[in-house]
Amino acid sequence: MLTYPVIDPVALQIGPLAARWYGLMYAVGFASAWWLGRVRAAKPGSGWTALQVDDLITWMVAGVVLGGRLGYVLFYDPAYYLANPLESLSIWRGGMSFHGGVAGVVLVCWLYGRSIGKSLLEVGDLVAPLVPPGLLAGRMGNFINGELWGRVTDVPWAMVFPTGGPLPRHPSQLYEAALEGLALFVILWAYAAKPRQRGAVGGLFLLGYGGFRFFVEFFRQPDVQLGLVALDFFSMGQLLCLPMIFAGLYLMLRKPTVSPGKPARA
Repeated sequence: MLTYPVIDPVALQIGPLAARWYGLMYAVGFASAWWLGRVRAAKPGSGWTALQVDDLITWMVAGVVLGGRLGYVLFYDPAYYLANPLESLSIWRGGMSFHGGVAGVVLVCWLYGRSIGKSLLEVGDLVAPLVPPGLLAGRMGNFINGELWGRVTDVPWAMVFPTGGPLPRHPSQLYEAALEGLALFVILWAYAAKPRQRGAVGGLFLLGYGGFRFFVEFFRQPDVQLGLVALDFFSMGQLLCLPMIFAGLYLMLRKPTVSPGKPARA
C-alpha cells in the first residue's frame, strides 16, 4: 500500500486571498488549450487564425464552467438542488460534471462556428486535441483535494484517502489522469497530424474519452447519493459515456460526404 501524499489544497495565500490547487489546475487546462490551439492554427492550411482561437477559448471557458455546473446539478443530485436552488450557484463549493462541461462546450462551439462560417464538426476537430491536457490537470486537482477516490481494494498501489475512510482504495484520479489525459492527448495529437475526414478527430475524442472513462468507472467509487444506477452494476458516469461512444463511432465510421462535382471532404 502506498501512502497518500497529503497536500494543502491552498497553493498560495496572501491575507484573505487564497489560490487553490484545483482552481490553478483549471487555469493550466485553459492555458494549455489556448497554446495548443494556436499551434494548430499556425499550421499551413489549418483554416484558422490566432484571433479565432483566442475568441473560441474564451467562450469555451464559459461553456465548461456553466455546463459543468448545470450538468452536476441535473445528473448527480437534482433532488438536493431542487430543494436548495440557490446552492446551484455555489460553484466554489465544488460539484462539476465533465459530461455537462462537454455539452456546454459543444453548444459554444456550434454558436461560435456559426458566427465565423464553420460547422460544428470543423470546430470540434480543432478543439478535440486541446482538451486532454486540461483533463489531466483537473484529475490531478481531484487527487490533491483527496476527492473522487476509487473503490476499496488490496492492490499494492492502493491508498487511504483522508476523506475516504480507513480502508485502502484505488487512486482512480491518477488512472483517469493517465488515460483520459496523457494517453488520449498522445493518440489525438498523432491522429490529427494527418488530414482526416471532417468530424473524425472529434469523433476519436468522444470514443476515446468515453471508452477510457467507462473503463475507469469500474474502479472509481460511485457517487454516494446515487450508487450504481443500472442493473446494480453500472454508474451514472458510465451511462453518460455511452452516447459519447456511439457518437464517436458514428463520426469515425460514416462515409465521406461527397457533393456533386467535388471530391469527398477530408
